[in-house]
Amino acid sequence: MANDTMIYSLEDKPPMAKAVLLAAQHVLTMFGATVAVPLLLGGPSGMNLSPAQIAVLISSVMLCSGLATFIQTTFGSRLPIIQGVSFSVLAAFTAIISSCKNEQLDAATMMQFIAGTIMVGAVLEMLVGFSGLMGWLRRVLSPVVVGPVIILIGLALFEYGAPKAATCWPVSIAIIFLVILFSLVLSRKHQAFKLYSIVASIVIVCAICWLCSVAGVFSAGHPAYIGFEEIKSASWVRVNPSEVFMPWGMPRFDAGFIIAGIAGYMASMIESFGDYHACSNIAARKDPTPHQISRGIGCEGIGCFITSIFGGFSSTSYSENIGLMGLTRVGSRYVVQIAAVILVLLGLFGKFGAIAATIPEPVVGGLYCVLFGLIAAVGIQQLARADLSSDRNMFIVGFSLFMGLSLPAYFKGYDGGGIHPTWKELSVNLNVSVRSLIESMGLTGMGVAGTIGVILDNIVPGTHEERGIGMPSVLAPEGADVTLGNATADESRWDD
Repeated sequence: MANDTMIYSLEDKPPMAKAVLLAAQHVLTMFGATVAVPLLLGGPSGMNLSPAQIAVLISSVMLCSGLATFIQTTFGSRLPIIQGVSFSVLAAFTAIISSCKNEQLDAATMMQFIAGTIMVGAVLEMLVGFSGLMGWLRRVLSPVVVGPVIILIGLALFEYGAPKAATCWPVSIAIIFLVILFSLVLSRKHQAFKLYSIVASIVIVCAICWLCSVAGVFSAGHPAYIGFEEIKSASWVRVNPSEVFMPWGMPRFDAGFIIAGIAGYMASMIESFGDYHACSNIAARKDPTPHQISRGIGCEGIGCFITSIFGGFSSTSYSENIGLMGLTRVGSRYVVQIAAVILVLLGLFGKFGAIAATIPEPVVGGLYCVLFGLIAAVGIQQLARADLSSDRNMFIVGFSLFMGLSLPAYFKGYDGGGIHPTWKELSVNLNVSVRSLIESMGLTGMGVAGTIGVILDNIVPGTHEERGIGMPSVLAPEGADVTLGNATADESRWDD
């Protein structure tokens, strides 16, 4: 039943052996970005988790991604969309970790606050999705607002790139070189180099690091050293309920952390909205219905709620896997459901998390240099949906970006330490929750840009077309032949 452009379209079921191979390809495509977040937040510059704890975190993330993907493809939008760790909420998680470090709280407590933030944001996402509010929310959070927020999410991570790469520049440069070689040069000769550029680069460089470790070039304690002690001690299967269900303890809640997390959720929902259109047009050759979008956003909320229980991070749709569908011409829901099962099995397989936790710090640093710039680029892509020839939009975007960088610098002071004296004096008499809320908005560029952008974009006159809140354009992979039809003209139906 495949159509003219797809080998397997939405309702098609390839033979089991082929379906498993195609599903494994989806897992490999999302692997690099999904594992990068636990390695970033759990590493020495983050929560400073032990290798065993990082292994648990990676396993939890895989388990949660699999469960969220199965819920999305079976009950949500029912589109073949892989769910993985959301980068939109990454800045909020980083702020939580930084604040907890200042109070000298341990890693388990940090994860409890992260779980609480995810849980509240998930409930909001469910309400927005199942209530049908997505059409209204899309008008309040236009690309003029969301674009600068996502750009600052990427730019806020600059301190984790070169500093981690500098722990061993030869290794970091090797991973950067291979990713560029595979994804941008050799991919022109065969698409497999693009699909597996991250995984192949990690495997090659880690193999070199392991050989150097065996040969004594890298001794124990060296940033690029690889040892297998944690793998030997890791359990084959995580069957103990305490290792799977709330492995970090009961969630904790903080008003300021929650507000910062909600801002990330808003950006994630807008991004998913566009992903649904891209995915549906590729796999089903039509636009998703309003009810599909509502169910999709609602079920993303359910998936995130599950991650707060099983110890992972908030999940969202993965655009790279939508690109994979366009490249391979395989848009089968059945294939992605099998990929969800594979992810769940990986999450329950303790040895897998332990293996991923052995990836050396300079390898991770090199990946950060490659990947985090792409987050800012996605923000630029989102911003391009608005009319950039408009003086109105240019002012709002420029002002939001500048204040998103400048205001946090004021709050934090100019000497690189502590809080600005003026803010210290003003905050003494404030309620703890109010102070935490203001700090979360004032100390993160994302919070500042989002707040200023929402206010200006919704009070300064501008047409829907100018603000970019008509039907989002879909940047489909080459050869996908995506057509949006007359959906823009029928924009009112998204208010249902």
